[in-house]
Amino acid sequence: MAGIAGVAKTGKTWLVNCMLDRIIHRGSAGREVIETPLGTMGVTWLQPQAEAGTFLAKTQIALDESGPGHFALVDGAFTLKRDLLGVAPLYYGQMADGILCFASEVKALLEATRQVMELPPGHIYNGSALHSYESLRRQEPVHEQPENIARELRRKLELAVEKRISKDEMGVWLSGGLDSSIMAALARPHLHRLDTFAVGLPGAPDLEYARIASRFLKCKHHEITVLFKEMLAVLPTVIYHLESFDALLVRSSVMNFLVAKRAAGYVLEVFSGEGGDELFAGYEYLKSLESSKLTDELVDITMRLHNTALQRVDRCASAHGLVAHVAFLDPEVVDYAFRIPVADKLHNGVEKWILRQAMTGALPDPILNRPKSKFWQGAGVEELFARYAEENVTDAGFNKKLELPNGWCLDSKEELFYYRIFHQYFGKFKDLSWMVRTKGAPIS
Repeated sequence: MAGIAGVAKTGKTWLVNCMLDRIIHRGSAGREVIETPLGTMGVTWLQPQAEAGTFLAKTQIALDESGPGHFALVDGAFTLKRDLLGVAPLYYGQMADGILCFASEVKALLEATRQVMELPPGHIYNGSALHSYESLRRQEPVHEQPENIARELRRKLELAVEKRISKDEMGVWLSGGLDSSIMAALARPHLHRLDTFAVGLPGAPDLEYARIASRFLKCKHHEITVLFKEMLAVLPTVIYHLESFDALLVRSSVMNFLVAKRAAGYVLEVFSGEGGDELFAGYEYLKSLESSKLTDELVDITMRLHNTALQRVDRCASAHGLVAHVAFLDPEVVDYAFRIPVADKLHNGVEKWILRQAMTGALPDPILNRPKSKFWQGAGVEELFARYAEENVTDAGFNKKLELPNGWCLDSKEELFYYRIFHQYFGKFKDLSWMVRTKGAPIS
């Protein structure tokens, strides 16, 4: 993805360049900074988006886009806008003199201000007022037989993948789970070569399942086996790019960061399977909910993706100059997914049942029938970080640092371990609402 930054004041080219320097990993191919009557804005772009600078100069729009319907933009009037699900990140704040500033990542915004706010997905900010222009909500379900729903779902997914293919060679972060395997299966017919990338500790389940999927689809497969000491070594860099100390988010990002690093040596763009669990009820806990409450829960966790899985995908890809596509979250797929009856998503105790039906024949049975496994579990990480923190953070140290300046409580030694690294890079914040934490984490 590209990187954007700007200040609602003319004559700030030097400052905007400093901001872009902090996120040069989002666009090493080039940059452009322009002055408009109302301020200064800039963009830095990756090779697949080489026209981004020209687009900026002609239309006075700073644009960060990662596929149809996924964007963060700022126009010449310094109106900020973000896509419905927040696939593309965007933060803003005010400088000491009250001037509006914005950037794709917090580290860039800190060049101009310590006041950090996240532009919520589906919102517009005009410098004085924030309002929603679109929202995700419960919809009237379609009244069709499951086989017809599965057929239409397959068609929409095929279109979502196809319109994100711009070259003959691309990649897929392949965990061997259903969602990433679907991305590989749908992309493969359109590509001369499809590289797949799997990562895990020795003996991790993801590695075995990824081999099965890649062989079936005739992909060029790359397997990355790592040791825990290698994960520890890269952890500070992961937290720097991630801009978070949320325990579950950090834990899941380390392996993603490592697989992105390997992928960047072979391809410029990758597909990722994020969104499938949220749209089609892939999590185990959802089975315990009343069916009447399931749709609302799916809406809720889908709208939280921008601070969880999507933040992981964006930061891990951008750190290595990759563009990551999340075709499950194509607007047309999302719209249709929320019209599918919940009984077809959780069917006789089988999660994502309708999605499995849609892909029958396109994937081998071990993949098609594989139960959901969290990325950090399937990769073999499990409780390694929690155990390490328990052994290396003293009880006294944990008790002393339990509460943060903004009132948040750190609920584990693991999270304190991550926070100490976060603090070294970013310092203290009186307001951390821009970061957000995984649903269920205590905040006071």
